[in-house]
Amino acid sequence: MAILLRRSTSVLQSLKHKLGFWSTLSLQSSGGVFGRSRDQHLVSFPYNSSSPNILWIGRFASTVAVNHLDPLPFSDSDDDQQQSLEFPGGKVTYTSEMTFISESQEKRVPCYRVLDDNGDLLLGSHLQQVSKEVATKIYNDMVTLQVMDTIFYEAQRQGRLSFYLTSSGEEAVNIASAAALSPDDVILPQYREPGILLWRGFTLQEFTDQLFGNKSDYGKGRQMPIHYGSKKLNYVTVSSPLATQLPQAVGIAYSLKMDKKDACAVTYTGDGATSEGDFHAALNFAAVLEAPVVFICRNNGWAISTNVSEQFRSDGIVVKGQAYGIRSIRVDGNDALAVYNAISTAREMAITEQRPVLVEALTYRVGHHSTSDDSTKYRPLQEIEYWKTTRNPVNRFRNWIEKNGWWSDREEAELRSNIKKQLMHSIQVAEKTVKPPVAEMFSDVYDVLPSNLQEQEKQLRETIIKYPKDYPSDVPL
Repeated sequence: MAILLRRSTSVLQSLKHKLGFWSTLSLQSSGGVFGRSRDQHLVSFPYNSSSPNILWIGRFASTVAVNHLDPLPFSDSDDDQQQSLEFPGGKVTYTSEMTFISESQEKRVPCYRVLDDNGDLLLGSHLQQVSKEVATKIYNDMVTLQVMDTIFYEAQRQGRLSFYLTSSGEEAVNIASAAALSPDDVILPQYREPGILLWRGFTLQEFTDQLFGNKSDYGKGRQMPIHYGSKKLNYVTVSSPLATQLPQAVGIAYSLKMDKKDACAVTYTGDGATSEGDFHAALNFAAVLEAPVVFICRNNGWAISTNVSEQFRSDGIVVKGQAYGIRSIRVDGNDALAVYNAISTAREMAITEQRPVLVEALTYRVGHHSTSDDSTKYRPLQEIEYWKTTRNPVNRFRNWIEKNGWWSDREEAELRSNIKKQLMHSIQVAEKTVKPPVAEMFSDVYDVLPSNLQEQEKQLRETIIKYPKDYPSDVPL
């Protein structure tokens, strides 16, 4: 202890000689020792000349900071030599002002968009040229997703499905982001991104088979409806627990990096899942490993019944990226062109620069959270109607392609009629397709079924035989 005190005294004497530290403390007794903040977002605290001097630099005695007295460009005078600390991660300069970073910026981070609410191109917009072929496919798939949601939601209400979840209001985030990616990019969805599968070629029959959990379902009926997945299309199967896909995406991205693949991982999440620990772990993990992963957050304003204002105090999600050292952007999630451009650029950055990118898409969940929810219990109908009409992403993009001469009312009517017919047919086929046998409940995990699971399967079969009326008759034993 005596040695540390002697060293501290030596350091202080050196500072007094080189920086005039003690005389600095006695200056500006009326104006504050820390002076006026150079940044209006920083908070300064006044100095009371009657209070004892606080040795706030005492801890420097155990560092090498005192040996690095580099003049700073914002010094008050040529003689004001300020310190800097060589610290892991880079050099940190010191200031004699006690300042706290403000909890928020004076202005919110702006939102990138290129189309106004009427589908008119904004002057000076920065965007890639989109061909007629790509634009019409984007619109076709947005409409398909819209009709799918209507038909399947009604099927659930009729008791033909056990559960469903729509993407209403978020069609642009789904389809436009998918259009900006490569088929080699690995997708890790949350649960409101069926549009990516649709863009990549997942058929309406494949969607329907999964919802009905029949023998043609790739998950063999073991998952809830809307928990889609496709190994062929690089779409990792949806899992119910929130945010688990985020750190997994970083691991996949790092694997792609090690293998020098011209691809990245892309993972989706809602605003609610950003309150999960996995979100923060994933961002830090990605930044440190410099993994080529694109995080796409659908900030739709509501985490089921929890409004964003009740969930966090930050300026949305986009600012969280900077906190972890990740390049970030906020985009209008109801502007398909803006989403397409932002994701296309983010993907290029992730692959060419080998870095993570965070994209916050501001959108709105027009439908209920799921068929188990009634959103009118916690949000006004006027709010829902405004986003459903005035800020509708499908209508906005249709206006744009119509103004380009790429779409007509006749094509619209034919498209919607054809999709509806296909969906009705796919439901009839799915309902007639047999269910997976009971044995599939126990397969695909162990190479050789362990004894405890063998016993469970035996008990299940005996129970079904004993109480046949309590179990579905269309599940083969």
